[in-house]
Amino acid sequence: MPNSSDAEMISSALLDGGDEAECCILRFPDLDLKDPLPLTAKGNLKAELDTSVRKKYAFAKKKVFALFVKAKEVPAAASCPPSTCRAGLCWECCGQTFQDLTGIHRHVATQHASDIWQQTGLILKQLTAEARMSSNPTSSEEADRLNGPTFNSPELWDRLPDTRYISSNELTSGEGEVLLYYCYCEVKDPESLCSWQKSLCQHLHLTGKVRVASEGINGTVGGSKVATSFYIEAMLSHPLFKNILCTEDFKSSAGGAHCFPDLRVGVFNEIVPMGIHPKKVSYKETGIHLSPEEFHQEVAKYLSQVTTAQNDTILLDCRNFYESKIGQFQGCLAPDIRKFSYFPSYIDENLELFKNKRVLMYCTGGIRCERGSAYLRTKAACREVYQLKGGIHKYLEEFPDGFYRGKLFVFDERYAISSNEDVIAECRYCRTPWDQYKLCSSLHCRQLVLTCPSCRAKGFTACCPVCQKKELKLASSPSGLVVKEECECTDRRQQVPVKHI
Repeated sequence: MPNSSDAEMISSALLDGGDEAECCILRFPDLDLKDPLPLTAKGNLKAELDTSVRKKYAFAKKKVFALFVKAKEVPAAASCPPSTCRAGLCWECCGQTFQDLTGIHRHVATQHASDIWQQTGLILKQLTAEARMSSNPTSSEEADRLNGPTFNSPELWDRLPDTRYISSNELTSGEGEVLLYYCYCEVKDPESLCSWQKSLCQHLHLTGKVRVASEGINGTVGGSKVATSFYIEAMLSHPLFKNILCTEDFKSSAGGAHCFPDLRVGVFNEIVPMGIHPKKVSYKETGIHLSPEEFHQEVAKYLSQVTTAQNDTILLDCRNFYESKIGQFQGCLAPDIRKFSYFPSYIDENLELFKNKRVLMYCTGGIRCERGSAYLRTKAACREVYQLKGGIHKYLEEFPDGFYRGKLFVFDERYAISSNEDVIAECRYCRTPWDQYKLCSSLHCRQLVLTCPSCRAKGFTACCPVCQKKELKLASSPSGLVVKEECECTDRRQQVPVKHI
C-alpha cells in the first residue's frame, strides 16, 4: 500500500488532472517503482510477468488506490477551514468525514485494503493474459473470454456516479424508497461485479442485499430517492446491463435505508436459492412472460371458469406459505412450503396436479418464476406455462384493486406493503383479522407470527404456546442454555406437502 507522501502525490495529480484523471489507469509508463507484487499472487503468474509488466502493475495498484480515494470526494462544508480542506473538498467513507488526504489515506489503507488488493489482483490477471497473448496470439473470441476488466474499458472505481455536486445531506436525507430488481445474464467475473456493487452501494449510502452469480444479479436496496436514482443510472450504464436492463425492471416502494440492518453483497451459485445449479435448470428455459394486463385478463378468464368442468388452468403461487398467507390472487394454489428451495420437490410430489394443465405462475417480483417455470417445463407435464412479468409488484402498480387481495410480503424490516384495504389473515391466538408480522419473541426461533396488539398486550408474543414456554424457560435459566428451533409450528408442517386430486 502506498505511503502517505506517495498517495498524496497521486491523489493531488488526480484532483488537478481534469481528463487525465479519467484515463490514468489505462496508461502504464515504465516508472521505476519498487512496489512488490501481492503475496497472494500465484507463483506461475509472478514468473510470467517480465520487468516491464511488473512496473506497470505497481503503477496500476497505486492508481487503483488513488481512484478509490477520488470516489469518496464530496464538497466541503462551509465551516471547513481552507487550510485543511483541499480545493473545497473533503472525503466521506463508512459514515465518517475526512478533511485531509492523510486521514482518508489512512482509513482506506486500514479499512479497505482487501478491496484495493482485489482490484489490483484483477489487473494482475489481465496483465498476465496480455503477456501470454503477446507471445502466443489467440483469436478475438479467446480474448473476449478472459475474465476481469480490460484496459479498453472503464475501471471499477471510474464507474461510480459523480456525486460531488450534491451534499452528503441531500444524498442521505429526504424521501426514501426501496428498489427491487434482478437481471439474468452471463457474468464472466462475479467477484469483480460483486466488488463494484459493494463500492456503488457504499458510495450512495444504500443498505440492503445483493446476490451476484454467474447467471446474473438480484438486488433489494434502500436509500434516499436521490441515491436510488443514481443507483439505477449506474446500473443502466454498466456495460454488462446497458443492453438488457431498463428503468421498468426496477420495482420501487416507499421505504429507505432504515428498512435493512446493513448492506450485504456476495457471490453465490444462484441469484435466487432454488437449490439446483443453473447449469441443470437454466433461466433460458423459462415460461412465457405475460404483462400485468395480459395476466389480469387470464386470471379473469380463469376465475370465471374455476368451478366448471371446462377449467384447465392452475393459478400457481411460487412463494412461501407466510407470504401467501397475508396476500394472494383469488383462487390460487399456494404451496405450504417454507423455502423456495422446496419448490422443485413440491412439483415432483404433485406432478399429477399439473398434467395437461395451463399454469399461470406468479411471485413477488418475477425472479422465482424465471427458474420455477423452467423447472416445471423440464417435467414435460404441463400443456403451457406462463408467468407474470415483474411479479405482483408490477401488477399492483396497474391494478391496485385487481384480483390480488391483501398485503405483499417483502424481505426487509417492513415485512409487508399494501395496495388495498383487504386483510385476509388473522391473529394466531384470537383469530381477529390481522396481517402485520412480528418475529417470534423467543430468541432461539426465527418464525414469523401474526399476533394482534390485544394479544401482544397479554404476553402472547411467540409463534406458538410451545415457543412461549421455551422463552420463559430461557428467561429463568442460566445464560448459555441452547434451545433448538423446534416448536408446534415446525412440527406440524410437512416440508413438501402432497396434494390429492
